[in-house]
Amino acid sequence: MALFDDPFDSKLTLKQRGCSCGAHASQAEHDAAPAGDAAIERVVEGAVMRALFPQDAQRRAFLKSVGAATALAAVSQFFPVKFAAEALAQAGAPEKKALKIGFIPITCATPIIMASPMGFYAKQGLDVEVVKTAGWAVIRDKTLNKEYDAAHMLAPMPIAISLGLGSTPTPYTMPAVENVNGQAITLALKHKDRRDPKDWKGFKLAVPFDYSMHNYLLRYYLAEAGIDPDADVQIRSVPPPDMVANMRADNIDGFLAPDPVNQRAVYDGVGFIHMLSKEIWDRHPCCAFAASQDFVTQTPNTYAALLRAIIEATSYASKAENRKEIAAAIAPANYLNQPLTVVEQVLTGTFADGLGSVKKVPDRVDFDPFPWQSFAVWIMTQMKRWGQIKGDVDYDAVAKRVFLATDAVKRMQQDGLTPPASTTKTFSVMGKVFDPAKPKEYLDSFAIKRAI
Repeated sequence: MALFDDPFDSKLTLKQRGCSCGAHASQAEHDAAPAGDAAIERVVEGAVMRALFPQDAQRRAFLKSVGAATALAAVSQFFPVKFAAEALAQAGAPEKKALKIGFIPITCATPIIMASPMGFYAKQGLDVEVVKTAGWAVIRDKTLNKEYDAAHMLAPMPIAISLGLGSTPTPYTMPAVENVNGQAITLALKHKDRRDPKDWKGFKLAVPFDYSMHNYLLRYYLAEAGIDPDADVQIRSVPPPDMVANMRADNIDGFLAPDPVNQRAVYDGVGFIHMLSKEIWDRHPCCAFAASQDFVTQTPNTYAALLRAIIEATSYASKAENRKEIAAAIAPANYLNQPLTVVEQVLTGTFADGLGSVKKVPDRVDFDPFPWQSFAVWIMTQMKRWGQIKGDVDYDAVAKRVFLATDAVKRMQQDGLTPPASTTKTFSVMGKVFDPAKPKEYLDSFAIKRAI
């Protein structure tokens, strides 16, 4: 196998490469390396280079100009190639089988939760206890303190932890997205005639955490309507299990929340669904499976087995015909603690909106494990837009270091799934195209933002 699979072809000489794979100083050193390890590393190296240079001609030109060994050394500075290769190896048994994974009781955690009662962890030889947790700050702190081996986190949280936003900087990874879509803006019933966000000045609104897609999507939506989210409304962090009670007590006017919180507000007769988050950005990421870099590197076989279980569960959850079975598995008190009707309405996408209508939106929530690195770049533009990131940030490097698309590619292929050919893509948020190659231009285009 040639380094980076096909891009070298026969156009680079051994002298240019150092060895036939480009990762060793000489061919003799290459020949002495363990064959299995080298093969796995070359798979990872190839995926990384294809992510950096999606076009073959572009990739060949770069490799010809600097040489393979130099290119790999540069890449390895911000992407742990050898650690990823170890994590992807399947030969070894898990170093640790008994694990604790923290989760918040919301449908975004569906793959992580269902993998326990439905046997996905056991299939990989793991004994996993999924632990219901009160809030996101607790999830973060228990994971950083290593009380949890891994966790269900909001997609922006591993970025925030890695950058030291709200906590001590700790290298963190996100190898799989849990769900896409799956959020909504819900308002108290007394506001059913105030559907225009331009009329929301003075509203008290809740999101589950400062470093959340909910916060960034709500702020984006308000700003597009000319509402300054820092000056014209109050946005506060409220744990999802407490949101409906706060709305009932008239402490908040609305929230952008994960499900089943929105559907529970309808079920209890205290709120209505103003709009689904997919109407702001269709197929946006929401929650994720996350683990510290220490966990990834110190227990690579355990990490690989855990990631296989999560991706397999996510794939199973993505099929509409499985949703009612999954709802029955995760609705009980030890998991979501919600009426089965509420969970089914969310997962099947046939639901009451609280205004007298029944909607049918099959992808109200969906499950897609691929951690697009362009998602991470967009998240960081919003962190910077609202003053959470100060100073310069290397968007591309952080995205690649935290959102481990290469690991997801390998696991998806092993499960017979077809991963995307690239790790980045453009997408639209409220009709505005985001190009991950131009984060500064995107950020500069907003009229409402904090001083940067």
